[in-house]
Amino acid sequence: MLSRIPIDLEKIKKEDLNKEILRAGIIAELDAINLYEQMAALTTNENIRKILLDVAKEEKTHVGEFQALLLRADKEQEKELEEGKKEVKEILK
Repeated sequence: MLSRIPIDLEKIKKEDLNKEILRAGIIAELDAINLYEQMAALTTNENIRKILLDVAKEEKTHVGEFQALLLRADKEQEKELEEGKKEVKEILK
């Protein structure tokens, strides 16, 4: 993603705008997590590695914040998230 919103927000219905903003935020945070963890794996400097992994961990918290708001705003998303959890539990018995 690297600082580009992956959808044209001007084409989104007004009632869906906040949900799409939250989804874009989640995508951005996941992108940041991937970037920081990849750089941490590449560096030979232990101090840099520690900081990168700490920042990646903070980004995971941000994902949780955006997801919590999204689940409040989109009840279908909340329902399907629970369905996904049930399916994984059934498959991995």
